[in-house]
Amino acid sequence: MAKSVNLSRPIIEALYTEALVLADEVRAVFARGAHEPEIGGDTMARLALSTEGLKTTTRMMHVLAWLLNQRAYFSGELNAEQVRKHGTLPTDRPSDPKALASLEPPTRELIAETERLHERIARLDEAWRSGFEMTSPARAYRSQLERRFSEHNF
Repeated sequence: MAKSVNLSRPIIEALYTEALVLADEVRAVFARGAHEPEIGGDTMARLALSTEGLKTTTRMMHVLAWLLNQRAYFSGELNAEQVRKHGTLPTDRPSDPKALASLEPPTRELIAETERLHERIARLDEAWRSGFEMTSPARAYRSQLERRFSEHNF
């Protein structure tokens, strides 16, 4: 797969669709989990579900807000400077391993999926802000060799 040197509308739209589907799953799981009777008796499990649910929904809202800013940019509603100034993806708050241990495996996997999506978006945000300036290790090594050879006049 070819590497992108910039964000494009199709990339943003695909990520936005993915994020909407994931956000809907998150909403369903945490709304349902708050009312499940088997969790009702275990205070620590309820607390874990509540705190991890809040982190997870916040994570998804940050991702969606970032994607909406990108969509607004591609639609001409925001310019690049506005997106750079106000559209930074906030850093993620990682899940608490102890809290995760008290949750059901499908819920833990859903949380992990949201973390992975946030990581992907964070990498895109960082790359976009740096202008997608990436140097391959081979080119960096070649440049280093060229500098050393020019210093010694070979």
